[in-house]
Amino acid sequence: MLVAAGQAFRELFTPPFRAVLLKCVGFTIALFALLIVAIVWGFGFLVQWPDQIVTAVQLLGGFALVIASIFLIPPVTSLVAGLYLDDIAEQVEKTNFPADAPGRALPTAQAIATALRFFFVVLVVNLVALLLLLVPGVNLIAFYAGNGYLLGREYFELAATRHIPPAVVRRLRKSNRLTVFLSGLIIAGLASVPILNLLTPLFATSLMVRVYKRLAARAGTAPRPRIEKGAGRNRRPGSGLARRC
Repeated sequence: MLVAAGQAFRELFTPPFRAVLLKCVGFTIALFALLIVAIVWGFGFLVQWPDQIVTAVQLLGGFALVIASIFLIPPVTSLVAGLYLDDIAEQVEKTNFPADAPGRALPTAQAIATALRFFFVVLVVNLVALLLLLVPGVNLIAFYAGNGYLLGREYFELAATRHIPPAVVRRLRKSNRLTVFLSGLIIAGLASVPILNLLTPLFATSLMVRVYKRLAARAGTAPRPRIEKGAGRNRRPGSGLARRC
C-alpha cells in the first residue's frame, strides 16, 4: 500500500498528469482568493469600528483563515477536481495497466453530482473536526478517522465504478474495509499538510485505482483483459507496468 502511495504521488508530477494538476490547483487558489477578498470587503463595508479594532480583527481573522484552510482546502479541492477525476483515473489505467480493459467514464451529469457529493461529504467531516479543535486529542482522532473512512470509501467507489456495477463495488469494499480505510488514512494524512493538501483528490484517485486493481484481481471481480488486434498467443495479461505495479 505504501509502495502504491509513493507511485501515485510521484506520478502526479509527470507530464500526462501535470495539466490536470495545474488546473485543479489554479482553480482552488482562485476560489480561496475570491473568498478572502469577499470576507475583507464585507467586513470593511458592514462594520464601522475604530481602526485599531479593525486591524486586530483582521490579523486574528488572517490567522484563523490559515488554520481553517487546513480543514477547508480538501472539500474545495474535491469540488474542483471532481470534474477531472475520470481523466486522472483513465490516465493511471492507461499508463500502469495497459493490458486491462479500460474503465467507463462517468456521464457529465453524474460527474457533476459526484463532485458535489465529494464536496459536501468532505466539508461536513472537516467542519466537525474544526469544531472539535477545542477538545484536546479528540480533534485529531475525528479528523483522521472521519476523513480516512469517508475519503477511502468515496475514492475507492469512484475507481471501482468505472469497471464493475455499484452493488459489486459495495461488496468488494466491505469485504476489504480495512485496506480501504488504511488507504483513506494515507489520503487524510496528505489532506492535513498545508499546500500539499491541494493535491489530495488527484493523489487519492491515482492511489485508489491501484488499490482497486489489486483487490479486484484477488477477489476475481476484475474485468477481462483488453485483447489487442495482432497480439501474439504468448502475450500474458497484466504484463509490463501493470504486473510491476
